[in-house]
Amino acid sequence: MDIPLSTIAVVGLGTMGTGIAEVLARAGREVIGIDISDEAARRAVASLAASTARAVRRGRITEEERTDVLARFRTFSDLRAAAAAELVIEVVPESYEIKQQVFRDLDAVVPPTAILATGTNALSVTRLAAESQYPERVLGLHFFNPAPAMKLVEVVSSVLTAPPAVESVTRLARELGKEPVAVGDRPGFVADGLLFGYLNQAAAMYEARYASREDIDAAMRLGCGLPMGPLALLDLIGVDTARTVLEAMYSASHDRLHAPAPILKQLSEAGLTGRKTGRGFYTYDTPGGQTVVADALTPRESTGTATGRAVRSVGVAGSGTMASGIAEVFAKAGYDVVLAARGQEKAETATARIAKSLERSVAKGRLTAEARDETLARITAAGSLDAFADVDLAVEAVAEDLAVKQQLFATLDKVCRPGAVLATTTSSLPVIAIARATARPEDVIGMHFFNPAPAMKLVEVVRTVLTADDVHATVREVCAKVRKHPVDCGDRAGFIVNALLFPYLNNAIKMVEEHYATLDDIDAAMRLGGGYPMGPFELLDVVGLDVSLAIEKVLHSEFRDPGLAPAPLLEHLVAAGCLGRKTGRGFREYARR
Repeated sequence: MDIPLSTIAVVGLGTMGTGIAEVLARAGREVIGIDISDEAARRAVASLAASTARAVRRGRITEEERTDVLARFRTFSDLRAAAAAELVIEVVPESYEIKQQVFRDLDAVVPPTAILATGTNALSVTRLAAESQYPERVLGLHFFNPAPAMKLVEVVSSVLTAPPAVESVTRLARELGKEPVAVGDRPGFVADGLLFGYLNQAAAMYEARYASREDIDAAMRLGCGLPMGPLALLDLIGVDTARTVLEAMYSASHDRLHAPAPILKQLSEAGLTGRKTGRGFYTYDTPGGQTVVADALTPRESTGTATGRAVRSVGVAGSGTMASGIAEVFAKAGYDVVLAARGQEKAETATARIAKSLERSVAKGRLTAEARDETLARITAAGSLDAFADVDLAVEAVAEDLAVKQQLFATLDKVCRPGAVLATTTSSLPVIAIARATARPEDVIGMHFFNPAPAMKLVEVVRTVLTADDVHATVREVCAKVRKHPVDCGDRAGFIVNALLFPYLNNAIKMVEEHYATLDDIDAAMRLGGGYPMGPFELLDVVGLDVSLAIEKVLHSEFRDPGLAPAPLLEHLVAAGCLGRKTGRGFREYARR
């Protein structure tokens, strides 16, 4: 079955089918586009004409090459037009009945040597193949949207698929300039199997009114470097499509994290399925439009009535990377900063780290020498928290240990002046438990910076049930002055980012435990198919497996969901001392410096 695959039929000329047809035609293949809708066929031709015209204007292809590409794409309304194809890729709606009918009809049209590929990302390839007279030629070929831009293609084999068919389409994917990843047949495969669980949790988080849609999306974009927030992405994918994928995943896994959030059903049944209808989690200017317009849920410029307290000086407690980074942020914004550590020497070492960071900024042209000197002049190193006596805002950035933080806040309660705001940078501990170590819990709030603090724009602002309104207003005002983006969230494990990020990382580990995919394939799938800046295992090794395990345990303890239990492989690696880059070995091995 080693076929050259020079003539390829694409059945279904929606957004995805049109994109696949474009990729194939521009790679020199003869493409037969088939759709029962003449209008869909016209749109596909117009789309290819427009995209190739843009390519000519940008100097990527010549006018002659454009003419050749357009000539290679022909459209038909009858499935019998696929008779000459060596490969047929169906991209019709996600329905077993519709797809099975397409495969049955193709059996009567194409020769037995032709390969039949389904573009499904949710349905069982095995079940679809079983409906064909030649199940050994049926496989999955899952492109990602937009197909011309996204590099990943998942090549899905069922237990019936012949290896030569897999080899042929894998070679084709490489010739198209794509990165093929071989996966087995289960709902969601690799990329969507991880992505949709995360999207579902984000929908549930919004439905619970834990955070606004804007804050959830901003948190994941700015805190994780993702190209889109989860709720905006659900609107792009289609809320109904997401619900279908999750239903298929849940039927296979019975994991409650895959059970579609009720809001997905509510939006779907109301016809509010995202961009394509003009309204989903957000409202758009037109059906199919990309521009978000204000609606009843859009936050107003000022949502609170409280006025913040005046902040002129800031105390930062700690001597590690996080503490020095936060101190640098405040000093660069014009605040007088006291950097206190356990001993004068540690405080001066942390200050020296800031000086090096500022020097790098000067070398890169991001900061003037004068600004560097002024910033350093605003920082005072102190060997004791007693130096916080006059600060307006005290921010702790010490070890992620509840007892340690409680002891520190008890000390801050004694040394800081009445009315000073006390902030913790915890990423996983209950802020209220830290606040209760003081006699003024109303002055305590969470202010979770992300590492590296000078570069990362996000701050999660975590108010407890006791936090005063003017304390919350103070921190939001301070965030604006230091040019950070604040997102509001309640005092529960993981806040926004970690509550969505770490279950995704945990599920990636489970995929490896189950021998479903390799570390490299999973990392590639999420970088190329999900637009993530790092694959999950790259990220786990950077964060530290011990840190990751601790956060997973906190999430599991808080929400008591079996699906959040730390993957045994993670626990085993931590027990073996394989903690990631910092020890030279985690999920991968690293050269020691």
